[in-house]
Amino acid sequence: MVLLKEFKKALLTSLWFVFLTFPIVVIKVDPIERTVFWRWQNAFYMAVGTFSIYLLVKFYQHRKENQPKSSDAGENKLPISSLIHRILLNPVQRNIFIGIVAAISIVFPHIFSTYQTNVMTTALMYVVLGLGLNIVVGLAGLLDLGFVAFYAVGAYTYSLLNLHFGLGFWTVLPIGGLLAATFGILLGFPVLRLRGDYLAIVTLGFGEIIRLILENWGKFSKGPSGISNIPRPGFFGMHFNLEQSVLYTYYLMIILVIVTIFIVNRLQDSRLGRAWIALREDEIACQAMGIDKRKTKLVAFSLGAFWAGIVGVMFAAKTTFINPASFTFLESAIILSIVVLGGMGSIVGVVFGALILILLPEYLRALSEYRMLAFGAILVCMMIFRPQGLISNIRRTYKFEKKSPPPVR
Repeated sequence: MVLLKEFKKALLTSLWFVFLTFPIVVIKVDPIERTVFWRWQNAFYMAVGTFSIYLLVKFYQHRKENQPKSSDAGENKLPISSLIHRILLNPVQRNIFIGIVAAISIVFPHIFSTYQTNVMTTALMYVVLGLGLNIVVGLAGLLDLGFVAFYAVGAYTYSLLNLHFGLGFWTVLPIGGLLAATFGILLGFPVLRLRGDYLAIVTLGFGEIIRLILENWGKFSKGPSGISNIPRPGFFGMHFNLEQSVLYTYYLMIILVIVTIFIVNRLQDSRLGRAWIALREDEIACQAMGIDKRKTKLVAFSLGAFWAGIVGVMFAAKTTFINPASFTFLESAIILSIVVLGGMGSIVGVVFGALILILLPEYLRALSEYRMLAFGAILVCMMIFRPQGLISNIRRTYKFEKKSPPPVR
């Protein structure tokens, strides 16, 4: 009886899902020929796929509910996650793993084409963006949907200072980060008392305000036409051709990723990092323990914005052209998805999440028509099967063992 009921639910779910995706999956319009193609076989594939996935989800949930409780509450059951945790906790294996990754990173541009190197550079930029947002969302627990605004501040800082004052890349790089951090503090002050959905709405509005200002203030930002001919990164006055510049930018991003991982890891293990985690877990208890809630939030906003500003400068130098269309809400959603997919608070998880979400769409361009559909499906599956992310952060536990009294002589 229960099985028949689940089959009925699976059938209704598949039909409802086909109805929702009907305009995308079935209908295809050719505006040149003014014809409409009806791809009914796609509806059948979608129905069968949804029906099968629903039954698999129910089977997984039933098996999870009926299996015996594990004695270790913190046991991580994802094989890849468990393997990576074991490698990172073993010093010898960790050093070997870091050496292999470093060797692959160094030889990558010499094995693959310039296009592949350029794509990997973009992925590395999103790694740094994800690590910056991980400070705000993953560690401090502050949901920020306007993170792209700080990214735009860094990019336009380099573009405008170079356009009007002729300042070079290395001069503007720290300025872009500091200016973005200043904007992070300015955003942090009005939202200190907000949490959850209210904080998300305010940060979303802040990101849209920055984009609309850049789009409509033509005298300041050149408006929708954007700024072109932005100089690429240089090295002691040396001039590079396009291929050499792509290679140079790639290695700069490798160094920036290493520096970011080192600093974020040190922050996570510091007193400030523990304050962020306490703020994320329970804000009232955190304040009762004597932690300055205002200062802790402002530092989280400013540090996260700093890394976004740095990457913004790198983005402007890499593309040599920017306009407000490059900094929409979708960028903030992608960066947030990287943090959620990888694992909130997990550095290794954010790295893997960025590589998956940025590289897979590039290598699956044949399925570009269904890219956003697959993107949403992946996030839904993550929330069902793995809400803590691909590689969840290791939660530290402390055990107190009672020592036996010394023997009586």
